[in-house]
Amino acid sequence: MQLSSPLLEFPSTSFDPWRVSELRHHLGDHPLFAKPALMELAARLEQRRSVRAHTAQATAGTAFNHAPAIFPNRRTAVATLDDIDNAGVWMSLLNVQADEIYRELVDGVLDSVKPMLDKLDPGMCYRGGWIFLTSPRAVTPFHMDKEHNFILQIKGRKTLYVWEPDDLEAVSEEARDLFHASHSRDLVAWRDALRARAHVFQLEPGMGAYMPATSPHMVENGDGASITASFTYYTHSTIRNARMHALHQRLRQMGMQPARVGMHPWWDAFSGALYSGLLGLQQAFGQGRGSAGVGEEYSRYALDPAAREGSHASI
Repeated sequence: MQLSSPLLEFPSTSFDPWRVSELRHHLGDHPLFAKPALMELAARLEQRRSVRAHTAQATAGTAFNHAPAIFPNRRTAVATLDDIDNAGVWMSLLNVQADEIYRELVDGVLDSVKPMLDKLDPGMCYRGGWIFLTSPRAVTPFHMDKEHNFILQIKGRKTLYVWEPDDLEAVSEEARDLFHASHSRDLVAWRDALRARAHVFQLEPGMGAYMPATSPHMVENGDGASITASFTYYTHSTIRNARMHALHQRLRQMGMQPARVGMHPWWDAFSGALYSGLLGLQQAFGQGRGSAGVGEEYSRYALDPAAREGSHASI
C-alpha cells in the first residue's frame, strides 16, 4: 500500500526534539494494522520470542520490567489477539522492524520526518517499531525508554500520561543513571500525585504524541480494545545522553556524587568523549557488549528482540 503524505502532522516550526508534543497521523487504514495481518505478524514474532505480555491485573505502579513475570499471560500471542476484547491482556509485538514485511512500514514513517528531524537532532539510527494490542481497561505501568518515540493511536481510545524527559520529580537523576547503565528501572517509582505534573493526551484513532528519550509515561486503556503503534529511533544526542548517565552511574558506584547530566556541558563533552574512547578500546579488544565506540557507524535498525525488557535497543 502506498503511504499517504504527510504521514505525521505536528507543528514543525516549533518542534523541539527534547520536549513532549502532540501530533496527528494518517496510518489508521493501513492494511498492516488489520487484524489478519497482525495475527500473522504475531505468529512470526512469537517464534522469535519477540512478544511481551502481561494481564490486565498490572497497575500503574507495577514494576514494568517484571510485569510479564508477575502477571503472566498464559495464551499464545495469536490466541490473545484473536480474543483481545475479552483476553484481559496488554501485549506488545516487539521490534517489528526485524520482520521484512513491517520494516517497510517503519522506514516509511521515519523517512517521512527524517529531513526535518536531521536539522534539529541529527543521526537517526537504531530504528524500531512496536505494536501494542490492549484489552479494555488494561494499563501500561509507569516507566521510561531510551529512544525518541512517535506513539500513534490506530484503534480504540486510551489516556496517555507523559512527563518531560528532564522532570526529576517524576524520575530522579539516580534512577536515570541506573537505567542507562544497566537497563534497570528499579528506582522508577509510581506515585499517584505525579498525575498532576503530566501532559495528558486523550488518544483516539488518528491522534498521537511525540515522547523524547527518557520521558516517563503511563497509559490507561479505554473501555474497548486498542491498537497503538510506536516508531522509535536514537540520535547522536540520545546516545551521548545515555553514555553520560552510564558514566555517572559508575562514578556513583565509586562513591562520588556527579552533577546532573547537562548541568556542565563542558564537563559532559570532555568526559563523554573520554568514556566513548574507553568503550571503543573495550570493543577493539573484545571486551565490549555491543557498545559503539569512537568512529563506529551506528546500525540503521534496532534488531535485538529481547531489548524491550530493559529498553528498546542496546547502545
